[in-house]
Amino acid sequence: MTDYDPAKQLIRDWSLLNLRELGGMPLAGGKTFAKGIFWRSSSPSNISVEEARQISEKGVTTVIDFRSIQELGRCGNPFRDDGVTDFHSIPLFSGDPADFKDRSMAFLKDNTLGDFYIIMIDKLSKEIVEVLRVLKDAPGITMFHCAHGKDRTGVITAILYLLAGASRENIILNYKVSYDYIRPVVDPLIAKAPDIMKHALRSDASNMETFLDHIDKAFNGDITVYLRSAGMTDKEIGELRSKCLGTGVTSL
Repeated sequence: MTDYDPAKQLIRDWSLLNLRELGGMPLAGGKTFAKGIFWRSSSPSNISVEEARQISEKGVTTVIDFRSIQELGRCGNPFRDDGVTDFHSIPLFSGDPADFKDRSMAFLKDNTLGDFYIIMIDKLSKEIVEVLRVLKDAPGITMFHCAHGKDRTGVITAILYLLAGASRENIILNYKVSYDYIRPVVDPLIAKAPDIMKHALRSDASNMETFLDHIDKAFNGDITVYLRSAGMTDKEIGELRSKCLGTGVTSL
């Protein structure tokens, strides 16, 4: 049983749904994930200019958008051209999640989101490493997001937590509560979606279990094995882990 409460990481200062601090996650050896370095979020496309300014003033220097080119083009991003934020568009999905007929979305008619996460890390390792390098080097707070902040954002969050030493149980809990926070937006979408696609709008725990099972099977349960295979050096991995822990130690 865990005493970890993901609700304590929720940031309610603005209209962003599923905006959460990664810091505060319990880690192996009595350690805790460092606060004030990484925020996960749903899309900021609809927030006001004033909210975007306040977020920047709170210490967010860098924003990474995982949405596809189609999503970004349609919805925009208030941080893209604000003249202040170091903005990165690194798509972790090639299709359009709003179109259930999209080839990538059609995959989910017969497969789970967990299966999609496996394809993501296996096929998009170059992009994932690009994301992790930005996270490693960015000053201040980096906010990363996709559309609802549960799938692409959830995979990157899981990788960071695995690297830092979070437990399987807590990683799954951190993932599955996304649906609780985004229900005002996704429940109306679920009501209209075909029954065979409704699962794609939730964050069922089984999805993250499938993903973590894959890490166990394919990479011996060691996320650093995956990161090395994807092209990260031991020095880079050590620096990212050190940042997650809030220490100056970079050795593996």
